Amino acid sequence: FDYDINKFKANIDSSYQSKQKFYEQKKKEIQWNDSFDVYAKSLLDFQHFSKKEIYPIAHLIRTGDDLKDSLPNDFYKFRNSIDFNNSNLTNFSPFVKYLTNYMNNVSFHRTNNINDQLNTSINKLNVVDTLITIQPAKNRILNSIAFSYLLEDQNLENNKVFMKRFNELCTDKSILDEINKIANSIQLLKIGNTLPEVAIVDLNGQTISSQSILKNKSVIFFWTEDATAHLSASHKKAIEFHNKNPDYQFIAINIDNNHEKWLATLTNYNFGIVNEFRIKDFEELKEKWAFTKLQRTIVIDEKGTIKHGFENMFDVNFYKLLK
Repeated sequence: FDYDINKFKANIDSSYQSKQKFYEQKKKEIQWNDSFDVYAKSLLDFQHFSKKEIYPIAHLIRTGDDLKDSLPNDFYKFRNSIDFNNSNLTNFSPFVKYLTNYMNNVSFHRTNNINDQLNTSINKLNVVDTLITIQPAKNRILNSIAFSYLLEDQNLENNKVFMKRFNELCTDKSILDEINKIANSIQLLKIGNTLPEVAIVDLNGQTISSQSILKNKSVIFFWTEDATAHLSASHKKAIEFHNKNPDYQFIAINIDNNHEKWLATLTNYNFGIVNEFRIKDFEELKEKWAFTKLQRTIVIDEKGTIKHGFENMFDVNFYKLLK
């Protein structure tokens, strides 16, 4: 993505031609039917198209060179061949990824501001409303945009504006209820608030309140036995941060529901200073703490209130949040 337009285009065109040759060879050998070919050809094309959608933004971020007015006139000509309402592709990953990259590109160039999350996300909603006419497919994509936005922008006034537009466009009641529930949960997690109480389980199998352990400066992170690499890496990060910030307690919350398996897993490690707990009810965690992804870190201040509610311990600048 650092390449100038001519070198970039030559590079991705060469890659596409090589993959196209492989695709045509396999199609001839296997003689798959037209129904399968929809997916095989889409896999080939949408990976290529995505590179074109990503290029101008990535190039600007990496080099500072804005190419939006100097791209060839036919650079996005391929868009005219895409059936955005093909119901076979609604849940097909290469198409979904392409659509995300397309919306990012179009929405960014409408706002021309990398950091303008509100207007960029509302533009994405509007793009979907224009492109997608099949309502169930539109609802699913709107849901994905809203879900991502609410986890990135915790400005409450912005959220109200965004949610107003989302509620105007989405017609699926279950999706509306779920997204509005997340939006309401996020409002309770603003800086300075007390983290809502949830039930957690200690190493002795006793159910206690989360409030009982959050009276001092704390860093809360999460793990699951299903992601062993993250389990090890997150604990190592916690120990590393604790060594430099001993005034913080580091709390690991396991999100699985098997107590014996949780204890057995911990016996394989020596995490020392990390305080280990398990969530009692995962649905309560989702509802009250707006928990939607494993790479979530919550920082509590010396008053026991929220300092940062939606962070990632693996972010290169995370250490600054502990000062």
